[in-house]
Parts: sequence; C-alpha cells; structure tokens
Amino acid sequence: MSNIVLQLSMEEQNKVRSYYASSTIQRNAPGVIFAAKLPDTAITLYKSGKVMFQGSGATREASRWGEVKSPSTQSTITTNSNKTVKTKGDILPENFATMSVLGSDETGTGDYFGPVTVAAVYVPKEKIDLIYELGVKDSKMLNDQIMLKIAPDIMAVCPYSILTLRNDRYNAIQAKGYSQGKIKAMLHNQALKHVLTKIEPEKPEYILIDQFAERNIYYNHIKSEKEIVRENVLFSTKAEQLHVSVAAASILARYAFLKEMDRLSKSVGMNLQKGASGKVDDMAARIWIKHGEETLKSISKWHFANTEKARRLVNKKK
Repeated sequence: MSNIVLQLSMEEQNKVRSYYASSTIQRNAPGVIFAAKLPDTAITLYKSGKVMFQGSGATREASRWGEVKSPSTQSTITTNSNKTVKTKGDILPENFATMSVLGSDETGTGDYFGPVTVAAVYVPKEKIDLIYELGVKDSKMLNDQIMLKIAPDIMAVCPYSILTLRNDRYNAIQAKGYSQGKIKAMLHNQALKHVLTKIEPEKPEYILIDQFAERNIYYNHIKSEKEIVRENVLFSTKAEQLHVSVAAASILARYAFLKEMDRLSKSVGMNLQKGASGKVDDMAARIWIKHGEETLKSISKWHFANTEKARRLVNKKK
C-alpha cells in the first residue's frame, strides 16, 4: 500500500474538502478534520494542514494537490518499512510496519543518575497514521522537549504500560546479583503483560522488543517468572525504525525517565547530568559532599564506575 503525506495551505485544504465532498466519511480520530474514501484511496486531512493519501491510488490523488517525489526521497507514512535499515535479530514479516503491533523499549540504563524505565505500546493498524501524525518517530531524531510534549498524546490514544524502576529498588536488586540485562528483561515482560491484559480479548499480530539480548538469553533471564510472554514475539535491534509502536514506546520510556530525573533534581537542588561522563563524576562528588553518601546512592546506579571516581574526587577535597 502506498502512503503519501502533503502539507497544504488553508486554501488548498478547502479545495480538497470540496473536491472529495461526495466521498466524505466519518473519522473520529484525534486531529482529523476531514476524511474521504474512494474505491482505491483514503484521504485524511488533519488540523496541522497535513493530508494523508493511502491506498493503491495514493500517488494519483496526491498528484492533484502537490508534487509527489520519487519513492527514494518521498516522505511517506510508511518510511520505516521502506528504509534500508541494518539490524540484528529476527526476520520480520513482509509489510510489518503496517501491522497491529505491541512494541517495547527502555531507557536510562546507561545513565548514572535516574531510573531505568521501560514502556510498551500497542498500536493497531488503524491508528498507525494517527501516531505518525502526532509526530512519533525514532526517539533519536527527537529532543527531550518534543518527547515530553508528544508522550501525553500517545497515552491518550493507545493502550500502554510504563514501568519506572527507581534507584533505591534498582540498587537493591542489583546487589542481589541481578545483571542489568536480567532487570531489563523482567521489566519488558511485565510491561508487555500489562498491555496484553488491557487489550483482551484483542491480540496484536506481533510483539516487537527492541533487542538488548538474544532470544535465548532474554528468556533465560525471565525463566523464573510466573507468566512469560512468548506468543508471536520478535526481537530486533533498531526496532524503533521498524514499527511505530516501538518508537512510541521509546518516547514514553524517555518521558518517564525525564519526569523522574526532574523529581530527583529538585530533591538535591541541581539539574542532574545525564549519561555517565566526567561531568557526572564531578556532579556526584558535589552531591556527596553537600548531601552525603546515602543521598547520592538514592539517586544513582551505585555499581557504576562513576561512584568510585566521585569517591576519589571527594577524598581529594578533604
């Protein structure tokens, strides 16, 4: 199926509405102000001024209203399936990007300060265009402010689960010998279970996990769990580029991470540095000196090398 999006002026939008008036249909999705259905093309007009053409006749109809570029450069709603993306993991079904998929992703695992967050989002095929319209794309292409703005819109239209593992709990679990891979696997499995319960009796065509471990290792991590999600589960690296459900999950995970980081920053009176760089070492040392070791431990991943680096900086200043 071809999918084309054009940005039109108000005058052009009015012409579109008039031209397709006899084929008008009702679309109650958020942001939609007009929709029409031809035998081979669906036309959807959004408040943003974007018009989406879907179907085998999309190129023909879109050409009436603007320049339709060649497939190699055309911006389309299914760019994820059209891109050549080098990934590792399972081979995905044909037209995977247009299917109803439950996706999951995590963030915060490489940051000294702040939690590990995991999110799962179910995007049924009929909402894929809407999720793109909301601005969802690979989170690496979005800044934090945009993700904070988009996240509530995703939560308003799609079933989701967000899990935030705060630092005190993370440190306690890690001290028992749990690897970060095991912790992530347990969180992914739990988030997926939550969403599957929410959408019952409906089931996704597939579940896509942004791969951080090979399949056998992932399932070995969670073998002691009472309920393990296995049906139609696929694993792939760069999964946020392969289906919008994972891109949406990545945004929600980041949203939860940023919210918790904001809370922690207020608790210590400084904006906590993301990542695990030398700047983080310096900030950790300042917090250690000002608030004490227990406070620093309560907002950090204590087993990271940053802790010992901060300890040395504190000792130098004594």
